[in-house]
Amino acid sequence: MTESAIVLENVTKRFGSFTAVQDMNLVIPKGLVYGFLGPNGAGKTTTIRMILSIFEPSEGRIEILGHKSAIEVRERIGYLPEEKGLYKKMKVWAMIAYFGALKGMTRANARARALELLETYGLGKFSNYKCDALSKGMQQKVQLLASIVHNPELVILDEPFSGLDPVNQEVMEGAIADLKKNGQTVIFSTHIMDHAERLCDRILLIAGGRKILDGTLAEAKKSIPRRMRIETEGSADILRRVPGVKELNPIGGETSAHKYELMLEDDADPDSILKACFQNNIMLRSFDRSDPSLREVFMTLVKAQGAEAITQ
Repeated sequence: MTESAIVLENVTKRFGSFTAVQDMNLVIPKGLVYGFLGPNGAGKTTTIRMILSIFEPSEGRIEILGHKSAIEVRERIGYLPEEKGLYKKMKVWAMIAYFGALKGMTRANARARALELLETYGLGKFSNYKCDALSKGMQQKVQLLASIVHNPELVILDEPFSGLDPVNQEVMEGAIADLKKNGQTVIFSTHIMDHAERLCDRILLIAGGRKILDGTLAEAKKSIPRRMRIETEGSADILRRVPGVKELNPIGGETSAHKYELMLEDDADPDSILKACFQNNIMLRSFDRSDPSLREVFMTLVKAQGAEAITQ
């Protein structure tokens, strides 16, 4: 049995003269939470739909759970699409159980599992409500439960946090964490970096239909130039001549004339920069050597590709 949940080899998707995904290569191991990140229109949803055999690739090969097509293993997959919708007049428990039955569960097991999930995720008292009586956030949770009721090996969530308030976003994060604890493979697409930073074992960053990063969070943070920020009592221009400093750029407006961002060489030691400040009588107000956030990595890499970076 393959140890990879998904394999993409030289996958391209064209719609007429428009290329939505270009030469995508990707291996997703089993048991990981994998984030598909990118600005709107980057190709995330198209890639997901090819993985699920909703679209066929124009070129290349896709393998999912050791098979050539998601259709062959559909009972082992859970999918929450970007365009979400419920059967409005169905009762909540029946809606979830219905999707379980479609995936091969018996009616009795599907109902029992639906009620169990509703209790677990705080919706037990709404189990007999009709779907259209729920808030938007509750409806989205119901759709998530419908996608995982059959305990799938692979769960694919397309923009699962879209439209959720902070409370329900936290519930969604908890559900994804629970899936990981159960050993299930989870792929979710998002342009909200905070969720990806907290949840993902690895991330795929797509811009303009191309893969521009595939790695762990630590690897992502190392993919952009190292930098640090300082605030001083006076000018720090002398630091331009310190070994390891590639650039020294003032940041902020006139009221922040003595705040700087230093771009460092890959092998530079931030402590040596701090030492140089003392040796040159630069009075420091602050010294920040923290790693860049995933949002900073995203913005830097996407802008480098000439793509529009829309993120939170």
